[in-house]
Amino acid sequence: MPATSPAAENGAPAAAAPAQAEAEAPRATGLSLDAIVVTGSSGRTSKMKSSVSISSIGAEQLERTKPTSSAEVLRSVPGVRAEASGGESNANVTVRGLPISAGGSRYVQFQEDGLPLLQFGDIAFATPDTFMRVDSSLDKLEVVRGGSSSTLATNAPGGIVNFISKTGREKGGSFGLTKGLDYDQTRYDFSYGSPIGPKTRFFLGGHYRHGEGARETGGANLENGGQLRGNITQELDNGYVRLNFKMLEDRAPTMLPVPVIYNSNGTISERPGFDPRRGSFYSPYWLPDLVLTRDNGRLATNVNDGMTVKSNSVGLEGEFDLADGWKLAERFRTTKNTGRFIGVLPGDVPSDVTTTYASGPMAGQPYVGPALTAVVFNTSLDDMSLTANDLRLSKTFDLDSNGKLSTTAGLYTSVQKLDVTWNFNQYLVEATGSKPALLTSVNNGTPGLGGCCMNTQESEYTTTAPYGVLGWEQGPVNLEASVRLDRQKASGTYNRLAFNTAPGATTYDLSRARTIDYSVKHTSYSLGGNYRLNPDLALFSRYSNGVAFNADRITFFNDARLTNGTLDAPINTVRQLEAGTKWRQGALNTFFTLFWAKTDESNFDFTTVTPSPTTRKFDAKGAEVEASYRMGAFNLAGGFTYTDAKLVSSSDATDRVGEAPKRQAKVVYQLTPSYSVGRFVLGGSVIGTTGSRDDGTAAVGGKLAIKLPGYTVVNAFASYQFTPSTVLSLSANNLFDKIGYTESNDGRDAARSINGRTVQASLKYSF
Repeated sequence: MPATSPAAENGAPAAAAPAQAEAEAPRATGLSLDAIVVTGSSGRTSKMKSSVSISSIGAEQLERTKPTSSAEVLRSVPGVRAEASGGESNANVTVRGLPISAGGSRYVQFQEDGLPLLQFGDIAFATPDTFMRVDSSLDKLEVVRGGSSSTLATNAPGGIVNFISKTGREKGGSFGLTKGLDYDQTRYDFSYGSPIGPKTRFFLGGHYRHGEGARETGGANLENGGQLRGNITQELDNGYVRLNFKMLEDRAPTMLPVPVIYNSNGTISERPGFDPRRGSFYSPYWLPDLVLTRDNGRLATNVNDGMTVKSNSVGLEGEFDLADGWKLAERFRTTKNTGRFIGVLPGDVPSDVTTTYASGPMAGQPYVGPALTAVVFNTSLDDMSLTANDLRLSKTFDLDSNGKLSTTAGLYTSVQKLDVTWNFNQYLVEATGSKPALLTSVNNGTPGLGGCCMNTQESEYTTTAPYGVLGWEQGPVNLEASVRLDRQKASGTYNRLAFNTAPGATTYDLSRARTIDYSVKHTSYSLGGNYRLNPDLALFSRYSNGVAFNADRITFFNDARLTNGTLDAPINTVRQLEAGTKWRQGALNTFFTLFWAKTDESNFDFTTVTPSPTTRKFDAKGAEVEASYRMGAFNLAGGFTYTDAKLVSSSDATDRVGEAPKRQAKVVYQLTPSYSVGRFVLGGSVIGTTGSRDDGTAAVGGKLAIKLPGYTVVNAFASYQFTPSTVLSLSANNLFDKIGYTESNDGRDAARSINGRTVQASLKYSF
């Protein structure tokens, strides 16, 4: 899906300057309703004219709020549900009541400059934000909910999140230093862009940071790494070409649930020794975790490595004006993605034991007290590489008195590698969330969770998707119809320790690897219309049908016939209807949308007590509001989302049909005020949610038995401009140190919360 229009963002020739001004001028005003839609769009259409719900977040807002992850940015977007409690990555993201499933972003595609970071949003232990970092190389973020996302991207029926890079259009750059004041983190940011010729320009930017991170790990500095991104653009007489690259190498902690107390009435209480906002099982006292490789070798790994990731990409894009009004757009990128996910999950409820210390300064001495089984999720992302290409041809026909007809034909292709090796080993540890030591146990280092998850997969998913778009505009009316035929071919093998028939086997039986050999396809479509009653008021509506294909969610624990071509592989479909208004009056801008969605999905969640595949149907309806208001030096932006979602049917007899999906709140809201006076800027954000329910243990009622209370998080920032080029700022995330539970676990009394308060100071020099 092309990310940008020829003139607005990608460096059109001088003749396109008026269109460029039209696209860029509205950025600083309200909701930028006159800005050109560049995500989920096939042509140059403004927000006011399109039948798509889209939000934009600029670099200035990102600079002020200092988000701790790419997913945390999304918490300020109406209609988006972002469970940004897993650290730098590992976030769960969805929109408009669509189920989060087992994790990740199954129905929402994360993109960089219009191409996906991963072809699947819900690969276990490899969510798309794993390979994405927010820094000063980012120009803006655009988020589409519903609409044409189902036909202008593969595996994106719910929406698209597009991170758009700076391209050096304006000469200048910056250096920044950020230091944690109540936690250990030091970060350096830089960016610079400039023309280097009459029609040539470049941009280079990135960051490096190191430290312990937002949660104490006893001196185990889990944060260490950074990113470098750049591009060079050559304008031509009939368009432009751009070469871009990214190098990301990073290490960061992964935050999983910590032990809590499930009360009989479904409420959660803190467990002594564990602060849900700060608890961590990372510790200097871990011994090497010995894991099994796919070829039955042994490898010693460091639990304190957390999430490690390497992502190196190179891309080429261009847009060209051809003869007779035809336009050609090409976008290509190939990315090598590798890494390792290491996180620690409580495998049972803490209980008193009598044993000895196995590690730490007390090693060999007696231990009497509470302990628990810690399960180390140790997954090697051997190869998650993605090569993607999007080619489109378009032309607009002038029908004289009958308006304008725009046509687009495109072809998207991609190859997604999915090579992973899972190891879940268990250890007996002190029941504490701060520097736990290992305790002596005969089970230390043996497979955890009943040996369910010693798995390996080596596979490739090839996608071919032709698509077409027709748009008609006459006066105040815009109509659009689009269709996409997604075809996906899966090939490869997978294996499990459980496939080995030898009693007590500790290695894979390589002769029992199962085959992946199947194809799936789906035709998606979208119909939308927009009517402008006047320049400041428009009505729109859209119906769409889309699909999200499965990857590893239908391999390890399912019927082998689903992946070897004997039976039809299941897919996940979404049907959506939306209607709304866009209205502005003076300094007030509003975007209001009613939505309705039906989801049919198949899923597997390995974190449950009894892992099993399920098929479910969901309904969701609701409303989202986005608004902004400016009065002199005061600016206020906000959003509100109401969602009434329910599970309609399920193959799991224990599911509570008729209830809301897990962790789906009725109301989510955002409010972002700021005030500028002279060189001083003061502001913040308020993000809140009402309560929801998640699964609990059988002792407290099982499915949806746990109440996740509503909470409100306040973030604050202040900055002072000492000189025209130097700014000092202070920011605080979760200013009032609230506990905000985002999930519970039904296998044990455990829950995951957002981080506690973190305060940081930044100094930025621009030139």
